[in-house]
Amino acid sequence: MADNLGFMNSADLLEAAPVPGVTPPGLAAPKARWKPNVTVAALIERDGRFLLVEEDTSDGLLLNNPAGHLDPGESPIQGVIRETLEETARQFTPEGFLGMYMSRFRRTRTGEDITYLRLAFFGSVSEADPALQLDEGIVRAVWMSADEIRACPDRHRSPLLLECLESYLAGERYPLSILTVHDSVFSAPSHQRAA
Repeated sequence: MADNLGFMNSADLLEAAPVPGVTPPGLAAPKARWKPNVTVAALIERDGRFLLVEEDTSDGLLLNNPAGHLDPGESPIQGVIRETLEETARQFTPEGFLGMYMSRFRRTRTGEDITYLRLAFFGSVSEADPALQLDEGIVRAVWMSADEIRACPDRHRSPLLLECLESYLAGERYPLSILTVHDSVFSAPSHQRAA
């Protein structure tokens, strides 16, 4: 169903569109299961400044937390450590879980409607390793104050950048033990059952 901004979610779009060659005329297409894109993000503070990355995107140079998609076969903690290293050349040490955040986004070029589920962590980082290259599209890592971040919302790649910052500044903190990752994530289970 379209929201007040005219967006339709992916499941609504799939339900509304018959599948050529699969759906007989006059019958509705089977509903597809909607799944948000799961991402991980690191919120890193040092001396009152926060580590962000500046990314070259189709919408120009934008700022974000070190963040990215969770890969198959890795835990959220492994994912946030990997993403932070790839985007900042710094080793991230998670100290706690900040929270789960969701946002919806429409791609500028394609109009694709995407929902992100962000698992955010806070922690510390090492100094940058000059031997490592930053991920493709990452221009640089930059330290900014909370006021500097708040002053440029038009440069935020995601509204979750500010949401995570404000949660952290409000003192929201959870232990890493709040997350449970079953061994089946790392190797296929012996038998398959629906979730």
